[in-house]
Amino acid sequence: MSVRILKRSGISVGKLSKAAGVSRDAFYKRQRRRRKAHVEDGVILKLVRHIRQDEPRIGTRKLQDRLRKQGHKVGRDQLFLLLGKHQMLVPPKRSPVKTTYSRHSYAIAPNRVKELLVTTPNQVLVSDITYLFIKRQKPAYLFLVSDLFSRKILGYHASRDMSHYSALLALNRAVEQIGNPAGTVHHSDRGSQYCCHEYLKELGRHRMIPSMTDANHCYQNAVAERINGILKIDLAMDQLFESFEHMKQELKKAINTYNQKRTHWSLGLKTPDDVYRQAA
Repeated sequence: MSVRILKRSGISVGKLSKAAGVSRDAFYKRQRRRRKAHVEDGVILKLVRHIRQDEPRIGTRKLQDRLRKQGHKVGRDQLFLLLGKHQMLVPPKRSPVKTTYSRHSYAIAPNRVKELLVTTPNQVLVSDITYLFIKRQKPAYLFLVSDLFSRKILGYHASRDMSHYSALLALNRAVEQIGNPAGTVHHSDRGSQYCCHEYLKELGRHRMIPSMTDANHCYQNAVAERINGILKIDLAMDQLFESFEHMKQELKKAINTYNQKRTHWSLGLKTPDDVYRQAA
């Protein structure tokens, strides 16, 4: 019971503290702690809302680490309860949609990554495709090329179709960032966009080495698929966009946030940009 309520009710602090078996000083200390905790909760909620402007679905454990770095020490269970009280917990994830079409007559490259120890940026690039949804239109397709070591997205392209041409645009954006990709392994699933003659020819032109998942082993491209999931689930790219242009604007912001702000447990809670830059 607060001092303000006590004054309204006519009950003295002395009588209440005596009945509770505590001193007046202990009663006031408890009141100060409660006020301080209430203020701290308000500050934490404000910081969480600010963080989620860029990362709408960042989870409780990463929020706890982010808050700690800003000087606010809060337990995981305490933070979970606080977010739950204010309806701020992350909703469950949706099931992914399959985008790979591997029933084709193109040659398949062997999997050169499954036994490879990846120790530096630009050693291995991973590519994948995912859906993006737009109101009253067919789904758009997002082509991504990312660095396996740092998880950084190096190239991307959003398209209205799944053609190999769109895959090439994403690849060439990644090549521009790398500069000299000779010897870099390019790993993908067995989708026709990556197995076709035009795509393999472009890899050869840059002296890159093709690598593909084994049959029925999509988990062998798990990092690329995980990056898709982060963009869609954590950074809200699974929303229903108003238009193709709206989707492209939000995609640019989401990729910047992913590369520059979103930390990864697998990277020691560093961002992909930090790891790519420091190790390059």
